[in-house]
This record gives sequence, structure tokens and C-alpha cells, in this order.
Amino acid sequence: MTQHPKVSLYALMLASAGIPLYIHLPQFAATNLGLGLGTVGALLLVIRAFDLVQDPLIGWAVDRWPKRQPLFGLLAALGLAAGFPLLFGLQQGPNVLVKMVFILTLLFSAYSLGMILLYGRSATLAVSGKPRDLMTLAAFRESGMLMGVILAAVAPALLVGLGASGQGYAEFGLFLGGLALATALLTRQIWLRSAVVGRSLSFANLWHSGASNLIILAVLNSLPVALTSTLFLFYVQDFLALPRLAGPLLVLFFFSAGVSVPLWTLVSQRIGAKPTLLIAMPLAIASFVGAAFLEPGNAFGFALICLTSGAALGADMLLLPALFSIALTKAGLSAGTGFGIWSFAGKLALALAAAIALPLLEARGFTPGANNTPAALAALVTAYAILPCLLKTVALCYALRLPNESPPS
Repeated sequence: MTQHPKVSLYALMLASAGIPLYIHLPQFAATNLGLGLGTVGALLLVIRAFDLVQDPLIGWAVDRWPKRQPLFGLLAALGLAAGFPLLFGLQQGPNVLVKMVFILTLLFSAYSLGMILLYGRSATLAVSGKPRDLMTLAAFRESGMLMGVILAAVAPALLVGLGASGQGYAEFGLFLGGLALATALLTRQIWLRSAVVGRSLSFANLWHSGASNLIILAVLNSLPVALTSTLFLFYVQDFLALPRLAGPLLVLFFFSAGVSVPLWTLVSQRIGAKPTLLIAMPLAIASFVGAAFLEPGNAFGFALICLTSGAALGADMLLLPALFSIALTKAGLSAGTGFGIWSFAGKLALALAAAIALPLLEARGFTPGANNTPAALAALVTAYAILPCLLKTVALCYALRLPNESPPS
């Protein structure tokens, strides 16, 4: 029996940790801690600068000590278990920013370790290193990721419904910590398999394998997703004026992504990964265009956009990491180091989105939860819909440069 369901569970834990860091953190810091959006954006960029060194080193360590997989898997879970109760237990005070820096460093380090281990060990966790088996593993992994995202999206509202105080962030932190501990115990067995380790990675063999093109595409493709993820709650609550629907719409978005993964898996096995990407990416562009023309209060229109953009996200999450893993495996390269670079590239996009969009919105006078001016709301729409549309179009043009491949076998 394969360990794929346990892989899904570990992925669920990581995804449930990632969403609070990128979607809930800006709102929590602004409303609960009184920090400016520009300060939060700058802080995320500084931590990403730390990742510039950290993530490749984590990937190197995962490859250098393959027998320490169980330890690495445990450390990642324990870091998340300790960090989230501390983060969402923060209160306003003179040293809150310093405390946040240390806590976020712990959380992002643990998150990086878990993600690099999970993706870098694809050839180890799959039934074999064949493209079809790697794609099957990717489907289980990304399904778990999307279930974790949905769980993290609905948990604060559910906790408030059960009696949590305020917006439920303190209880949310405890919930995430408990989930990480439980996952560490239930998934230990997946790291006991002997690791598949390839040749040391260099820029030359990364280029010749075609993996470097996929890294560039991943960064270009992550930027529009990063912008919409960072600004989703602001767009729904402050522009659409639908604060009570923010949680359900976020769940709908990720539910659509999760449901689409098996479909994209089947399509990619029939026609290949590149043609499948070229079907999915225009869906995202169309959704960004639609969001730019919505009027406040249009819940139905935005629900359709969530369904469309969520389905497009499902293809991105499934295909790009799987293609990268396949490229590394075919070339016999060490995947841990490769996914260390991949992890940094993705998080750099998220940090750039926050560092650029949040200060610009603050400069235009946008304040979450306040009575914003038309100019401030127009800036929000531009950052949430128009800029991502342009960036996704650039990513689509770059995707056309990928080599054509036969469907996985």
C-alpha cells in the first residue's frame, strides 16, 4: 500500500500553515496589532531576503543527510506547532514588531523545511520515478494542500462560531499548533523510506535539464497569485462590501482548485502538461479581467470568478512542481537542492507582492475596514485585478517557450 494518503496529510498541515502567513497575517497585524500595511510588507520582504540564503541551504542539507528525513520532518512540524500559538497570541505593545520578527523567522524556517522536504523527496515518496507515478504523487500532494488551505480559510470563522473571542486568531494559533503535532505523529512512516538522491546540482545542469525555465515560469506565474492572495480579504471586505462572505468565498475559491486537480491530472495525462497549462492560464486571465469590472455588492459575479480562478490555480499547483520534479528526476539531479531554489522563488514572489502592493495602497490612502475614498478603492482594484492580469499574460507568453512533450507514460 502506498503512503500517498499520509503525504496528503503532511501537505495539508503545510498548506494550513501557509495560508495564515500570507492571507491572515496582513489583516491580523493591521487590525489586532495596529501595524501599518507598509510595515508588514517591508517585514515580509526582509524575511524573504533571509530565505535567499536559507532555502537553498535547507535543500542542500536535505540532500546531504538523506537518512535524517524523519528528523527533518519532525523539526518542521514542531516549529509550526510552537510558532503559531506565539504569533496569533501577540498583543499590541512596544516590542511587538521585534517579537513578530523572531516568531515569523521560526515559522517561515519550519515551513521552508517541510515544503522542501515534501517536494524534494517526490521520487522517494512516489511508487517510482516514472513521470506518470510522479504526477500521481503530485495529485495526492496538491489535493492535500488544497484541503489544508480550505481548512485554514474556514477555521477562524468556525472558531468564532464556537465562542472564540474577537476574530478567533488566538484560538486559531492553538488549532494550527495542535494540527502540526498530530501530523508529526501520524506521518512519521513516510520519511522512513530510503531516499532517492541524485547528482549534485549546479547552474549548468539545472539549465541543461530545462528546470531553470520552469523556475523562471514559476516566479512569473506566482506574482499574480501572490497579489490576489495578499489582497483577497481587502477586496472582498472593503471594495465589494461583503465582509460576511469573505470566508465562504475564499473557501469556494480553494474548493474549486481542489475539485479541479483530478480533472487536470486526467487532461495532462492525455494531452501533456504544456497544453494543459495553456488551457488553464487563460482562465486565470479571464477571471482577473472580470474582477476589474465588478461593482460593489456583486456576490454572484465574484463567486463565478472564484470558481474560474480557483480551477486555474489547481492546474498551476499540480503541473508546475510536478514538471520540475520530472525534469530533475530525468536528469538524475538532487531534488532537495532544486526545490530549495524553487521554494525561495515562490516565496520571493509572495514577498514582492506584499512589499509592493501594501505600501502603495497605504500611500493611496487605503485603510482596511475604514471608509475609503474612491481613489483608494480604485488603487485596490488595480492591485488586485489589473496588475495580476498583466503579470499572468507575461507568464502565459513565457509558458509558450516551454518544449513540447508527449503525455506522461
